[in-house]
Amino acid sequence: MAKYGKQLQIALDRLDQSLAQLRGLIKRGDQKSALRFMEEGDLKEKFEELQNIITISNTGDLGARGVQNTGTL
Repeated sequence: MAKYGKQLQIALDRLDQSLAQLRGLIKRGDQKSALRFMEEGDLKEKFEELQNIITISNTGDLGARGVQNTGTL
């Protein structure tokens, strides 16, 4: 669980940095770049990274391929 917490905190920090970049774009009045940044760029990537970490944490006892652990074969 400690590994999950560390990964989650790193992802949140990265998302926070991207949000700061977005704020800068908006503050400068560069809406086209801000929209691109949100829809195709870094902010979208950071959000998806965080979403993946959360989704993986909710799989419970599923293995890496999304199937239940089968134990010894």
